[in-house]
Amino acid sequence: MLEISARKVAQVAMMARELHRAEGELRAFVDRLNEDEQAELVAIMWIGRESFFAEDLAEAILTARRDASIPCADYLLGSPHLADHLENGLDALGISAQEAEDSLM
Repeated sequence: MLEISARKVAQVAMMARELHRAEGELRAFVDRLNEDEQAELVAIMWIGRESFFAEDLAEAILTARRDASIPCADYLLGSPHLADHLENGLDALGISAQEAEDSLM
């Protein structure tokens, strides 16, 4: 289904919650993701903010790839409530954001 793991999405969400101290780390982490993972991360965020429905995941991923015009980290950091949107997106896709975050601790 997804190339990006729930753990990676959860890691971005956790860093987004600590942006005052983790922005550089978040940027570096997102920059290390491949293009597919970055597009999926954006699509998950969009699903979490209800720009797309979970059943439209493939369309959201294609749109994220097609519309990418700035670095992914810049785009994500420009989104208010990034962590909440990522967590909601995972949950909408039937993936427990809480379990993914718990696995990081």
